[in-house]
Amino acid sequence: MKNIAIIGAGTMGNGIAHTFAQNGFKVNLIDINETSLSKGLATINKNLDRMVAKEKISEIKKTETLANISAFTSIIEGTKNIDLVVEAATENIDLKLNIFKQLDQACAENTILATNTSSISITQIAAATNRPDKVIGMHFMNPVPIMKLVEIIRGYSTSDVVTQTIMELSKTLGKTPVEVNDYPGFVANRILMPMINESIETLYNGVAGVKEIDTVMMLGMAHPMGPLQLADFIGLDVCLSILNVMYEGFKNPKYAPCPLLINMVRAGKLGVKSGEGFYDYATSKKAEKIANQFLN
Repeated sequence: MKNIAIIGAGTMGNGIAHTFAQNGFKVNLIDINETSLSKGLATINKNLDRMVAKEKISEIKKTETLANISAFTSIIEGTKNIDLVVEAATENIDLKLNIFKQLDQACAENTILATNTSSISITQIAAATNRPDKVIGMHFMNPVPIMKLVEIIRGYSTSDVVTQTIMELSKTLGKTPVEVNDYPGFVANRILMPMINESIETLYNGVAGVKEIDTVMMLGMAHPMGPLQLADFIGLDVCLSILNVMYEGFKNPKYAPCPLLINMVRAGKLGVKSGEGFYDYATSKKAEKIANQFLN
């Protein structure tokens, strides 16, 4: 398994492409939006430059990594002779189902189809294809080149062979794969998102301020980043989407998103990517500085 296609050139997609390419895989990075594709490739180049500056990789390794990546705006063209596709598009069920229908038609019969979804049912996604046994979840953590964990999520029909193949593949990327079953939020977000939501509720109820809440969790619980700042880093719209998936999936009020989170998303206050969330990221340089504190 050496030929990989990544669907989506956003934060997760370009991070996944970077990681595979750096480990010697041939990668087709696919995004129908040429601007997003160019931005994703620029991000990979910038992150590789940072790794060279920190002497984590050589200039030669950077050149080899970039040479392993090809860019496409067509799923049909970008998935020819591919062993594995990893979908990393926006966390929207209708979009993902549409992509997997296209992939099922475009890809060879033995191609494994993976999704980087952080909460949506693998079983539901697999049902949109004629190969549910070859559909699996590969939930990478952000930032992908640095974070070690990959949640490997089995759908109802995912075969043992496919699961084992993806577990072993993840290890070749220097990751630690953890197999989990297909329930809303899986493990990481089923635990993380209620904590973030409760932090927002704590702010909403006036118990403490943003910095105070984050300081308690960083100094008292040894978290590298406070939950409200982490929510900004993830994207408040993404947090809301995941909470909604869990709320709909479990019908349990403990997963209901806080009204403050809902209103902030409606107002376009999405965190780092919009320039404002629980913190003010007035300039891109300030946002980058905060992100780099986490990356380091």
